[in-house]
Amino acid sequence: MAKISILGAGSWGSALAVLLHNNGNSVTLWSALEEEVTLLQEKREHPVKLPGVRLSEEIFITSDLKGSLDGADVAVLAVPSPFTRSTAAMMAPYVKDGQVIVNVAKGVEEHTLMTLSEIIEEEIPNARVCVLSGPSHAEEVGRGIPTTCVVSGKTRELAEYLQGIFMSPVFRVYTTPDILGVELGGALKNVIALAAGTADGLGYGDNTKAALITRGIAEIARLGTKMGARAETFYGLSGIGDLIVTCASVHSRNRKAGYLIGKGYTMEQAMEEVKMVVEGVYSAKAAKSLSEKYQVEMPIINEVNKVLFEGKAAAEAVKDLMLRDKKVETPMLPWE
Repeated sequence: MAKISILGAGSWGSALAVLLHNNGNSVTLWSALEEEVTLLQEKREHPVKLPGVRLSEEIFITSDLKGSLDGADVAVLAVPSPFTRSTAAMMAPYVKDGQVIVNVAKGVEEHTLMTLSEIIEEEIPNARVCVLSGPSHAEEVGRGIPTTCVVSGKTRELAEYLQGIFMSPVFRVYTTPDILGVELGGALKNVIALAAGTADGLGYGDNTKAALITRGIAEIARLGTKMGARAETFYGLSGIGDLIVTCASVHSRNRKAGYLIGKGYTMEQAMEEVKMVVEGVYSAKAAKSLSEKYQVEMPIINEVNKVLFEGKAAAEAVKDLMLRDKKVETPMLPWE
């Protein structure tokens, strides 16, 4: 049995608390919001973000950050990506040397273009930082619906240690050494999901969504490999797997926000309606900046930014994607 501290009591943090408790671990769930702590202590569920998923009385819920980290074998950082740096900075004074921290959020910091694990390492240099990602909506994980994810760390031993902690009959975990690829796939798929949702809101069909998913993973892989990640990662769970589920699922907040934008909402109105952090909005500018920095063509990412931040009509963006110059799908393959 491991002692696990989960930082962030939203839908994903709460779902992982249930999973890890069911795996026989001692679990503490922390929130910076006193009203959220009181709600979870009284209701033993998150009625807004994760309704119907009960938190066992054995899961300790607190707003005491120092106490939640005291003696923890593993700290799971589950706050939304815009709050990763601030939360890591608050954690830093209470983190022991060699502390294992597992980041489960998905994003890229807009002004630094750093991945979330890089942010955590900068704020908490004495920690051992790992990443868990994949097609894993909290609503399903919390209910015990079979799910597969991937965990990445800088050593095989650490990744396999975490694989053993998270893995269960309903939560299968694979390992990979490609931390960068796992994080980029998880962050950038949220931006493509905004495009997929927008297409749904415009009334387009399955053909359109399939095109966005397929060409979206091509864009993500082009950038990721240019940055040093492995191409294989983008065709695995944290790449195409996560992209498919985020573009298609009714649980996806990014798809929902895109759907509303397709229906005529502004970006701000869509985010307010979703009532949870839409991480793709925060990652969109960073993705565009990365494409410019590494000189990688990313037309879908570019059009999403124009719709979100420049007032471009969504239907016009789709039209411009369709009417781009003729391309070869597989330029690496020679003609006979």
